[in-house]
Amino acid sequence: MPGESIKPDLGSLRIDDHKRSAGSAGKRIGVIFAVLLGALVIAGGVYAYMHQTPAVVVAEAEKQDTGPQALLNASGYVTPQRRATVAAKITGRVTGVFFTEGMYVHKGFVLATLDDSDVQRTLASAKADRNATQSGILDLQVQLKNAQIQLHRAQELEAAGVQTQEALDNARMAVNSLKAKIDYTQEQVLAADARIKEAQQAVDNCVIRAPFDGIIVSKDAQVGEMVSPISAGGGFTRTGIATIVDMASNEIEVDVNENYIARVKPKQEVTAVLDAYPDWKIPCRVRTIIPTADRQKATVEVRIAFKKLDPRILPDMGVKVTFLAEEDKQAERAPAGVTVPQKAVREDGGQKIVFLVKDDRLERHAVKVGQNLGADTQILAGLVAGDTVVVGGPADLKDGQQVEVKR
Repeated sequence: MPGESIKPDLGSLRIDDHKRSAGSAGKRIGVIFAVLLGALVIAGGVYAYMHQTPAVVVAEAEKQDTGPQALLNASGYVTPQRRATVAAKITGRVTGVFFTEGMYVHKGFVLATLDDSDVQRTLASAKADRNATQSGILDLQVQLKNAQIQLHRAQELEAAGVQTQEALDNARMAVNSLKAKIDYTQEQVLAADARIKEAQQAVDNCVIRAPFDGIIVSKDAQVGEMVSPISAGGGFTRTGIATIVDMASNEIEVDVNENYIARVKPKQEVTAVLDAYPDWKIPCRVRTIIPTADRQKATVEVRIAFKKLDPRILPDMGVKVTFLAEEDKQAERAPAGVTVPQKAVREDGGQKIVFLVKDDRLERHAVKVGQNLGADTQILAGLVAGDTVVVGGPADLKDGQQVEVKR
């Protein structure tokens, strides 16, 4: 009715108890379903993780070389006997550089030149002084010839009684004086020649040459820089022009523990393996044993010569060497077996084992281990040549486990 107030019907908003109960049950079922689904996903992931096939890296056991027995292993570096940092004998400014790194140069090759303008002027002055002195000798020789004529005339007149003895003595003195002046001037010429040679040496010092045949491994100066045979303050003056290495003098330098130096003899056979080429065995021989020990490291330096040099052998390369037994001691060496990478050998309960791979399954084999041979290990028993062993993979491998082989 008009004028009457309208009251809100709040009862229409009330939820029926039956509907309320039905909605709560639906929510609980949804939560339970989500929890079950999550549990199934987690369980599936765990199952897949627990039953996944581990991947392993394998290698083949190789028959051990039946050559000389290895007595000692050591590591060192390739070192050239002849390596020189070529420097100038004088201080000067570089005006030319005629080499690049990696260039092979012969003895006497001009590596660089220095500014020689000052010493060229000194050389020219010395030559001018020498020439002027030589010209003075010609004048003295003319005077001497005239004096000798006068002396001869004075002798004739004195013999005829026409001229006094004093005049004869004066004429003889003039001749002797001129001879002395000529001798003195000739000595001055020799002194001038010495100054010329000195100035020429200074000019020659402005040309830097290679001291021996070799390869340039370092370029230490550029055009316009100052070089000096001694170090200068401030770091703006170079002390070297280039570094040359005689590749024909490459050898191996190793430090051997003094406890084992008795196993090393001059001219002993050695096998070397460069870190850069692990599959290349290089025959070598002990060249010399330096007769002194390093008290700090308790080692003795040994120099090893390559039997045949190769362009792949570069200075400062890392190298591992094996000192071999003499031929007449081969009967006493340990029995030969097979070799595998050191990573293939594992320890289980104090026993050395390896895992073989057959038909993508693991087989646990106990082995008898010999000595280490570089990066490999000698297996005296438990393996035969051609067996496939695991060298990389999980730490928890088990006997009979299926694996995936990585090649």
